[in-house]
Formats: sequence, structure tokens, C-alpha cells
Amino acid sequence: MLGTNGWDHGERRAAAQEFGLDLVEFENRHEFLAAALDTAQLTLDQYLDRTVFYRDRPFTREAFRKFMFAQSKPYPDTLQVMERAASTGKYLLATLNNESLELNVHRIESFGLRNIFKLFLSSCYVGVRKPDAAIYQLALRLTQQDPSHCIFVDDRALNLECAQREGMKTIQFRSAVQLDQDLRALGVDGLSD
Repeated sequence: MLGTNGWDHGERRAAAQEFGLDLVEFENRHEFLAAALDTAQLTLDQYLDRTVFYRDRPFTREAFRKFMFAQSKPYPDTLQVMERAASTGKYLLATLNNESLELNVHRIESFGLRNIFKLFLSSCYVGVRKPDAAIYQLALRLTQQDPSHCIFVDDRALNLECAQREGMKTIQFRSAVQLDQDLRALGVDGLSD
């Protein structure tokens, strides 16, 4: 919601097209390794060894990595909504996402996320991924927040359903304007420009 998905279906499809990979084979290999990549059981290079560079390629690992990282583009309007919420000092803002360590660090630095969020509950740090109930429970334990005081924002219905089961309020992200309106409707103030 803060930017494009880092390494999702569309990004992998674009990589397969750009580098001439067999998409079905690439996706099959990715699916076997995605959980390990997202929970830092594999490094990005180990993942690439098994999904792309298990045989000789006419392109370099660095070219492929550069393409991967370039797929991450921020959504400035959404970042502004979150920056305004953070600037009030009234709210504990944390992220809860599925992402590899290297891509997560890249996005934190590139998007300036340390200026907004106080806690990063990324799958690569906590060893569990959405929609597993354990990641939502861990978020509540680490933040020491009552779930009824938490608002979980995500673009995927299943992730929202799981957060609701833990007692959190939820917002399905579609746009920065909609996010701003829904946060205000839930009582988040200080979002004025």
C-alpha cells in the first residue's frame, strides 16, 4: 500500500519477459521457495541460485537484482497520509508485511519509512508470514496494544479477515484518498494537509 508490490506476480511476470525466462517454470520454482525467502531462511542470492541461475544465463545476477529492486516504486500520496499520521505523535505506526530481507531493507531506505514507522514486523525479521495468525498475534504482543485499538491496512481480503479474527479494525487499501477517508472515519485525527 505504500508502493508497488516488491516481488509479486506482476513483477515476476515482467522479469520473465525482460530476461526471457519460462514464466511457468520460474513461478513453480518461486512458489517452492517464497516462504523461505520471505522468512530469511534463504538469502536473495540463494533464492536467485534456485529460481534463475541454476543454469547459465545470457545476463548477470547484478542485472537481474537491479531489475528486481527497480520494481519497487513508492506511492507518494499514500506515504503522505502516513507521514501526517506519524507527525501527530498520537499513534504507534508499525508495518506488517511479507518480504525478503534485502528487498525490505531497500524499500525502508528508498521510501524513507523509518521517518514514519517505529516498528517493522516484516516476515524476514519475525519468521512468519501473513496470513498466518501468528504474525498478527506477535504484532499485538510486541506493541502491547489492545486489538480493538489497532487498525490494520492491507490490499488483500484474506489478510484483512485474519486481522479481524484477532480483533483488529481493518481497512482495505485501494487509494490514498480512500485510505485517508477511512482512517478519519475510524477516528484518526491530524490528517489535514
